[in-house]
Amino acid sequence: MQPQDDGPRTFFFLGNAILALAAVMLFFFGTLWEQFGIWALLVWMVMAVLGVYFISRSSDPSPPGPPN
Repeated sequence: MQPQDDGPRTFFFLGNAILALAAVMLFFFGTLWEQFGIWALLVWMVMAVLGVYFISRSSDPSPPGPPN
């Protein structure tokens, strides 16, 4: 019996958590913009890119085979 690889599942949940934080950040973006300026936008963009990256990394890279 092989141990289960939880890597893709971990990446999926990590990506969703980062995207959730980026979404919550949008509610406070006016205040963040006043405090940090362009850095608030750059942090938000990096969070969005990392979230999408981790979600896409969680999927299987090989295409599905024909049905049996």
